[in-house]
Amino acid sequence: MHDISPRLARTIAQTIATEIGAQPAQALAAIGLLDEGATVPFIARYRKEVTGGLDDTQLRNLEVRLGYLRELEDRRATVLASIAEQGKLSDELRGEIEAADSKARLEDLYLPYKPKRRTKAQIAREAGLEPLADGLLADPMLTPETFAAGFVDADKGVADTKAALEGARAILMERWGENAALVGELRGWLSEVGVIRARLAEGKENEGAKYRDYFDHAESLAKIPSHRLLALFRARREEVLFLDLEPGTDPDPGHAQAEGRVAHHAGIQAQGRPADKWLLDACRLTWRAKLHLHLLLDLFGQARERAEAQAIDVFGDNLKDLLLAAPAGPRAVLGLDPGIRTGVKVAVVDRTGKVVATDTIYPHEPRKQWDASVHTLRALCAQHAIELIAIGNGTASRETDKLAGDVIKLCPELKLQKIVVSEAGASVYSASELAAREFPELDVSLRGAVSIARRLQDPLAELVKIEPKAIGVGQYQHDVDGYRLARALDAKVEDCVNAVGVHVNTASAALLTRVSGLSATVAENIVRHRDQHGPFRSRRALLDVPRLGDKTFEQCAGFLRIADGEQPLDASSVHPEAYPLVQRIVKSCGREVKQVIGDGAFLRTLRPEQFTDEQFGVPTIRDILKELEKPGRDPRPEFKAARFADGVESLKDLQVGMILEGVVTNVAAFGAFVDIGVHQDGLVHISALSDRYIKDPREAVKAGDIVKVRVLEVDIPRKRIALTRRLDDSVPAPQAPRPAQREASRPARPSERSREGRSGRNPEAAKPVLANNALADAFARAKRTE
Repeated sequence: MHDISPRLARTIAQTIATEIGAQPAQALAAIGLLDEGATVPFIARYRKEVTGGLDDTQLRNLEVRLGYLRELEDRRATVLASIAEQGKLSDELRGEIEAADSKARLEDLYLPYKPKRRTKAQIAREAGLEPLADGLLADPMLTPETFAAGFVDADKGVADTKAALEGARAILMERWGENAALVGELRGWLSEVGVIRARLAEGKENEGAKYRDYFDHAESLAKIPSHRLLALFRARREEVLFLDLEPGTDPDPGHAQAEGRVAHHAGIQAQGRPADKWLLDACRLTWRAKLHLHLLLDLFGQARERAEAQAIDVFGDNLKDLLLAAPAGPRAVLGLDPGIRTGVKVAVVDRTGKVVATDTIYPHEPRKQWDASVHTLRALCAQHAIELIAIGNGTASRETDKLAGDVIKLCPELKLQKIVVSEAGASVYSASELAAREFPELDVSLRGAVSIARRLQDPLAELVKIEPKAIGVGQYQHDVDGYRLARALDAKVEDCVNAVGVHVNTASAALLTRVSGLSATVAENIVRHRDQHGPFRSRRALLDVPRLGDKTFEQCAGFLRIADGEQPLDASSVHPEAYPLVQRIVKSCGREVKQVIGDGAFLRTLRPEQFTDEQFGVPTIRDILKELEKPGRDPRPEFKAARFADGVESLKDLQVGMILEGVVTNVAAFGAFVDIGVHQDGLVHISALSDRYIKDPREAVKAGDIVKVRVLEVDIPRKRIALTRRLDDSVPAPQAPRPAQREASRPARPSERSREGRSGRNPEAAKPVLANNALADAFARAKRTE
């Protein structure tokens, strides 16, 4: 349990509850469960009565926010202790610090007291110049040079009146620059009106060509889309662009406004008095030399955090869609990992995923052993009763797809079906320690073919073996904080695995590790125990596994499935702690558990309210009855495969106007990328994803969806394809479109929103925006290399 006072715990719970749309008691209960070691999937599924039904999304947000607020409290305690140690902690300051609701506000208050190296202002104070600064500030009728003459003292390092005035100005600049109220006011104002301005670094035109649309770019910091901001930050990191934050679209008046706010805060006005100019110069320098840079770094940091959070959300959503893609199920699969000179790697896995054969064939350049390759594959298919052929979508994919087509024609009796499978991350897995332990006898190149075959059978079970960020469905994933990305993606994988459930007698250690409550060590112990003692006959038998105690069993048991075991409920998501409840329900009906399972008509006649007690309420009982109706149901969709058009194998085969079928491989903030079988994903801009106006591409599609698209433009030299899902749109593709990245996430203008409201159509859809922009370039290039 985190060591904070009950009052503070309630305050944190209140804050979080407001943010996630819950009651404080719900948040407090969830926090208590998390502190006791419960996982989010467990709480969401099996503790609905305790939390009042908080779902996994609310709980994940609660978990993240809880971490932030507790870090804030730890930092608050440190700040209070530091200021108190200096003997400067007044009651008023303590009250302000205790009321600070963000890390930024807390650091503003701490800034004047933060230990730092000796500054010009400190040196000036030591030289006795503070009365000079205070005197001129209090009485602008004083003439600065005359008043400063009385502070000249060579022994104290003040050689003349100029030095005295510079020292006094340094004191005022530090005082104003560290004033929490002023800094907070300017931060709020600049966050609303600030404009991020990009300028090309000298001599970087060719090197930074992919960022050419940003060479002279200005945009509101408050409204810039996350992907565009991350692109600008990447360009700055590569020293292609210089970025600045200006208060408004017109730099000089904007800076004048900022300086005026500093002057107003200090009570300074231009009234023609002797000291007015000197004081206003001090305000100007405070803004330009201190506050502007400080706030630029601060606001850029905040904006980056927001952009990273959105990019991580995009990656997480795409990853979830990929993990929960439809499994082909227990069917024998022939996996093909395409290659040209190195050959096509072949792996055969049986219905259980066991590798039963491997080979390497060379149908392509330079050997051109086409007929021999067809013969080899035909023999493997016949020998192992193959049902599906999985083809990796990398180099030589379409050529290999054609090869598989010839095999299918020669084996009509097998009713084979070929499917192109994303091989993203397969090479990472092949070279991993996990793959080496799983297939010590297989060559690294053949492991990739095994992974391709297995991910067709069960994408979730296979993809969990790969580091999430290596799967390559993200947006600017290399530009975000690695730790935050890893945590978010791990949480997404955990939620997906537990939503589906895991068959403990067939699952790999990698998959078991993602189950609620199981560590890598315990997962390995489960597999080892299974290998030594045979399949588990009941969930209770898991307690015999070393280091799997009662607490771990509580967290994991409901997510582990045992088919054909001693207890029929072990094949369902009903938690063992609820077995007595199920017995009570069926006993009251005069039936046995086996008779009730699957009898939907009977189960729907039962009223959950009849069976509630102190431990189990209506939500849990309703879930149990639903589960008994279809025990162990898989939430994933039914398996389907896209069919690529015959004869369309490369960019040169595409023609404007073609209607093709493809698979959504990635969804970004500005649109969706679709694999249409030509080795280069096409971009469907957000404006062309739907007949209606949408703000988020995921409103229309998700990764893994099979869609029909029409070709708008093909740019062979730059390997770009512009697509649309608006198949009936008769408007031809424009020859000179506006830069797409400037439209990618632009909010609809009021007039557009009104038109959209009348027609129900996307206001931008009549003007398809093509893919020729630096953003799409960079994103597509990142996808190809991940």
